[in-house]
Parts: sequence; structure tokens; C-alpha cells
Amino acid sequence: MDRRMFLRKFLDLGKKAAFLHLLAGCTKITTGASQSAEKLSPFNDYGLRELAQKKLHHGKERFINPFSTKEHGNMLRVLHWKLFSENKFKSYYDDERVIPVSIQWEPIRDHRSLSVTFVKHASVMIKDEDQYILVDPIFSEIFRFIKDFTPLDFDGEEIPRPDHVLISHGHYDHLDTSSLASLRGDTHVVSPLGYNDVFADIKMSNRTQLDWFSTFEDGRREITLLPCDHWTMRNPIEGPNTSLWGSYLLKTASGPTIYISADTAYFDRFREIGEEYSIDLAIINLGAYEPRWFMAGSHINPRETVQAFKELGAARLMIVHWGTFRLGDEPVHFPPLDIKREMEKEGLLDRLVYLEHGETLFL
Repeated sequence: MDRRMFLRKFLDLGKKAAFLHLLAGCTKITTGASQSAEKLSPFNDYGLRELAQKKLHHGKERFINPFSTKEHGNMLRVLHWKLFSENKFKSYYDDERVIPVSIQWEPIRDHRSLSVTFVKHASVMIKDEDQYILVDPIFSEIFRFIKDFTPLDFDGEEIPRPDHVLISHGHYDHLDTSSLASLRGDTHVVSPLGYNDVFADIKMSNRTQLDWFSTFEDGRREITLLPCDHWTMRNPIEGPNTSLWGSYLLKTASGPTIYISADTAYFDRFREIGEEYSIDLAIINLGAYEPRWFMAGSHINPRETVQAFKELGAARLMIVHWGTFRLGDEPVHFPPLDIKREMEKEGLLDRLVYLEHGETLFL
């Protein structure tokens, strides 16, 4: 590789890392026992609620991930991954396909109870009786240098106006200002703490900010922000975790309870969440999980997803965060194949809800 090509690759990777923040698990490369030790929570003596009540995840200038000692933000680690790490999946990339997404909205509008529609990437539209709840909306590509394998094949005006938008964290593939700006300015946004400047820029002031275990209630449904093992960053100069991140627990007006994991590594508290809440559907973000030495600190893999599902005690499992952008080494179509295989190993395949992009589960 000559100097010019190296510099071009370096600048391209810098753009991708800065904009998409694929700085996952950014600490020294470890294997074996040392890697297991890093995953130990430094706050093991605290229950989730106690940890949140004591605000042990609040630092002086930024939030703290109490479930991991990993640090994030090392560009050299990204370069090691992209330039020097073996990618065992490259031979499968020719099998990736661009599949435009079509959604039949009329049956969803006509359905009077609960439905869950997989839009694209981690975007999910939940219709709960007469209200629409949209999670982490992404309606188009994020940047030209990241290929979109699931472009929307319908006019954005057809999307029902959401009553609530849930934002899980600030990474650009979850908090997309262009998608949010296409919604009405008075749309109610529920987000973790922080992000004031982001929403001010797009003039969305109808907001509810939640800390872990805080709840928004509208009299018929409850939306609770829960802890998860992740992090966030939008500005590499400002650094990580100046705002909070989290998963969501939605107690619907229709009756069922939905757990939305958002981006998370596997951590030892899923059982605690399952013991506190009766979960009818767990929606887990499964994607960008390879290679494990790089991604394990931020994203759960298929085997860990099944373990988390069992510990949550959920009735059914659905996966999102796959098929749209190739953010890890694994091809975009691998996550559903991998999770089917892992669920079948555990005799749980009948509890897997498999939705393609644009498809809807009616409950």
C-alpha cells in the first residue's frame, strides 16, 4: 500500500468513525481471561434500581457505563480493525442484495389493537390502539460512503405521524436529524438525558428527557428508560458520553409489554430486568457484532442474544439493527440466519418473530 492510498484510507476511515462512531470496544486488544476480567462490572454490589437511584452512572462532566471498564474513542483501534484485521466474511459480500422496503400502511391504520412494524435498521413503528410510537427513525441513507441496502420504496408522507418518538442514544445511525426534521416540529420526543443542542438545531422542543428508571406516562401507557451496556458520542472532539443512552420498556395501552434493547453489549443484568417486568416481546438490536474482539464491548451477538432473551424471560423475540448498513464485518443478511440457528439449538425457534423490513406483527 503506497503512502497516498494509506492517507486516503485513513481519511475515509476517519470520516466513518467520526460520523457513525464505530469506535466500539476501544481499549487495548485483549483475549482470553484478561478480556473476561474487563467485562466484570465495577458496580456488582448494586442492583439496577439502586445504581440508578444513587446516580452512579453520573460523572462530573460525562456519564459513566457502570457495566464495563472498556473505554471508547481510540481511532488507532479502528484503523487496526479496518487495515490489519482479517475479515473472514468478505467472500459473502457478493451475496448481499439491495432490497427496497415497501410498507402497507392501511392495514396498520385499520388495526385497532397493537402492531409492530420493522421499518429499517433499528427503526420500528409501534401502533398502540390510536397512537403511533416510532423508535430511532432512519428514513434514508446516513452518508454517501455507507451503502443503504434497504431504501424506502414509498413516499415518506405516507408514514403515519408518530405521537411519540423514542431515541435510544446519540450515535448517528440512531439519532438522525434529517429523518427527525421530516416530522412535524411539535412531535413529542422521548430521549435519555442530554442532546439539547441536537434537538434545538432542528427546532424540536416538545421533549421528555429521561434518566434510567424514569418513566413518561400519558395516562394509558408507560415508557421507561432502562440501563444497558453501551455508550454514545456525536462529536469526536467533545468525546464520548456527554449524553446518556438506554433501552426502553413500553407498557402499552393494549396490554402487552415490549422491551426495546437498543444497542447494547451483553451484560449481567438482563435477568434483573426480567425479574422486574413481565415482557411479552423483546426487540433486540442484533447487528455489527463481528469481529468480537472489536465489537463485543458495544454490540450483542446471536449467541448472547439468545442468552439475554432467556434471562429476560420474554415470551417472544424479534431482532432489528440488521440488513440496512454493514457496520461490522458480518454481511447484512447474516443476523437473521445466525439467530435462527442459535434459537433452534436452544429449542426456542417457535418463539422467534421473524420480520423482514417493511413487515408487521399484529398482536
